[in-house]
Amino acid sequence: MDKYHVGELRPSQIMFSYGIGAIADLPNIAALVMGLDEWHQQGTVEIAEERLLLAVQKQVGKQAQKLLSLPIAPDDNNDSLLGLPVAPFPTWMVCPKCKLLAPVSSQIFQLKNPYNRSSELHYHHQNCPKSIKYPPKVIPVRFMVACEKGHLDDFPWRYFVHGGPSDCNGSLRLQETNVSGSVTDILVCCDGCSAKRPLALAFGIPGKQNMPKCRGRHPHLRSFDDDCDQQMKTLLLGASNSWFSLNLSALSIPTTTGKLEELVRENWVALNNAQTLDNLELLLKTFFSMGQIQSLMKYPTEEIWTTLEKIRHNTSENDPGNLKDPEWQAFIAVEREVNIGKDWHLVPTTPPPDFQDKIEKVILVQKLREVRALIGFTRIQSPGDFSDTGDVPENFKARLSRQPPKWVPAMEVRGEGIFMQFNETALQTWEQQPLIRKHYNKVKQAHKNWLNQRNPDLVDKIPCPDMRYLLLHSFAHALMRQFALECGYNAASLRERIYAQVATEKPEKKEAQAGVLIYTAAPDSEGTLGGLVHLGESQRLNYHLNQAFEYIRICASDPLCSDHDPDGDDSIHWAACHACLFSPETSCERGNKYLDRTLLIPTLAQDSDKQKYAFFP
Repeated sequence: MDKYHVGELRPSQIMFSYGIGAIADLPNIAALVMGLDEWHQQGTVEIAEERLLLAVQKQVGKQAQKLLSLPIAPDDNNDSLLGLPVAPFPTWMVCPKCKLLAPVSSQIFQLKNPYNRSSELHYHHQNCPKSIKYPPKVIPVRFMVACEKGHLDDFPWRYFVHGGPSDCNGSLRLQETNVSGSVTDILVCCDGCSAKRPLALAFGIPGKQNMPKCRGRHPHLRSFDDDCDQQMKTLLLGASNSWFSLNLSALSIPTTTGKLEELVRENWVALNNAQTLDNLELLLKTFFSMGQIQSLMKYPTEEIWTTLEKIRHNTSENDPGNLKDPEWQAFIAVEREVNIGKDWHLVPTTPPPDFQDKIEKVILVQKLREVRALIGFTRIQSPGDFSDTGDVPENFKARLSRQPPKWVPAMEVRGEGIFMQFNETALQTWEQQPLIRKHYNKVKQAHKNWLNQRNPDLVDKIPCPDMRYLLLHSFAHALMRQFALECGYNAASLRERIYAQVATEKPEKKEAQAGVLIYTAAPDSEGTLGGLVHLGESQRLNYHLNQAFEYIRICASDPLCSDHDPDGDDSIHWAACHACLFSPETSCERGNKYLDRTLLIPTLAQDSDKQKYAFFP
């Protein structure tokens, strides 16, 4: 049976958990994944998705010309050094015997790398006074500092223990007064001047008074920003808010009008390099002589060039920042079975009988392909705090490289899903109810209060989602939980894609959108088992919708959950919790925010008005 090697990560882990700027725990060292400047393109493959590439260019610059897969070592070479470059971080270590605290740059701790046993790589304290036989392995300290603008740094141990800048260079020690491991039981001590300070003063309100300003450090880039006006915030090593991936994703929507266009799209990575007809002719001769893309041999070069230019023109006409609009148009235009290429197979089916007045269209997505690109990351605040489209203010977005990147890491997922389009008339009738409008005013106020607690500068920059988004988002979560029980996929393998947009004429014309796509998101064999599409057939979907609503009608945390109000609370959800609506972070567009099950069905809420919010009474 195959086993994972120490330090081996799946592509989805690199994209969502341990990407550039994140810290991965190895057996004896905490390793920081370095920036693209230190990556090698060996072992990568270019991924073709023109719509996504244009969206990436809008975010990181026109110089980004490629979407490259993550580097993969050959199966027959387990000792290959191919992979992600890392560096030790935090760089301060502590000896478990004598409690000495020092950075690795001090050379007090020595690196030991046993030959052909990389899993045992570690630092040890060679001259530890409390070790008799063997030098003890030192361990990374479990504290670091970060700020909301994406900076990360070692904890300022000397500054903290001395209460500010000091000339004292005495040895530092990390003493634990109790076995609990709590920060209230940890003292930072200086042997030189006998200064002592409890680590609890580095957290919460005392931390704002005792911690220095952020230095603007980017350890994954080995660089510093010129200035940062943020206060350092102390984090625990492994804290979930120390790194959030900033991804863009797009579904591969074929717009082929013939076999030739389909073949050109399948070979897009190779053919897109041709900038003139002569280039294309030379390129085709080279590939044909190598026995590649033989399927194009029967077509004239001029016809291939015309098709290539047509695809480029059609792609450039769309707004590169809006990835969902073309997908929405592709879904609602389906009236009969569509099977184009190997990554797009749609089968419309009858809406569930009990919900035909609410759900207008159901499409079984038997085959789909999604490409995801990593364009940056944030710390402290997740991208879902800003929007569902990856639109994050520039000063909160950490870069992937010192110079504007010429390529970005990407991955592709093939799977299946179910698309549901809501009845626009029923939705507008629900939105225009006085009670719903009144509730939306409360939602906007809660959104404003939540931003004020985190960063008042963002209050006017981040729009509040409308009520249809809250409704569709809650609906998707309820259905994903139900599907996970029945379809054979685990909950983290399902993902939502919300199409929510109110029709507007000014300042720009927008078409109304109201739909949900629930699809598989795992980049392995779980992507195409067929269990999810099977549940979208009319009677089965009818059953699962009823079951999903029955499941969330009463929550295990009621009445606290049904009566929850974010007013004065550091949250941005209403009647929702881990027992009823919350999903895995990788499955949700907004990090389990903007959820409210009272918008779906009547609950045990004591407020009589909440009983009238339900779209599915």
